[in-house]
Amino acid sequence: MQFPDFYHQIAPISLRDPLAELLGAAVGGVIRYDFTDAVKLAGHACPTVAGAWLATVRGLRALYGDEMPVRGDISVALHENVEDGVAGVIASIATLLTGAAGAGGFKGLGGRFGRRQLLNFGIAGVGGIRLTRRDNGRSADCIVQLQRVPGDPRLGELLPAVVQGIATPQQAALFAALWQDRLRRILVDHAEHPELVDIRLA
Repeated sequence: MQFPDFYHQIAPISLRDPLAELLGAAVGGVIRYDFTDAVKLAGHACPTVAGAWLATVRGLRALYGDEMPVRGDISVALHENVEDGVAGVIASIATLLTGAAGAGGFKGLGGRFGRRQLLNFGIAGVGGIRLTRRDNGRSADCIVQLQRVPGDPRLGELLPAVVQGIATPQQAALFAALWQDRLRRILVDHAEHPELVDIRLA
């Protein structure tokens, strides 16, 4: 499977998953994720997927500092309901990295390692995505400001023809190139910009 070259410039994240360690799925429980894992999960890459990746990665970094984040020991909350807009897409990326799941999640093993009900929607007062460490209760609201990295104006001009399937091959290729260029600017050029992801710790 071939991805755009810049995907491999996006910093990966490693987490320790105690359940994976217990069951021998990963040595030391350490699991490494990179952006291509998010793309495989979503089946595409878009500003929403990119923003959810950045928000979760930067939120985990803010909560854990130099420690390795503990997958399965983090809850995730969103203000939006699951059926609202792109809330489900955002949550799926957060779940990939944190292990937090809704009602259908893993119920646990011997009273430990449960992931069920760690993902919740429609929570008042949440800004963006809220990540909460279950061991100490510290939380981070991660608010993505994608307008800080606007798309090329030609994207809006090309979009109707592309989605209707009437774009020429040249138009379709230009649309894809411009789309990926915005993602590159979000995920590589501006990934560490403090105004792109506003982290509010509590």
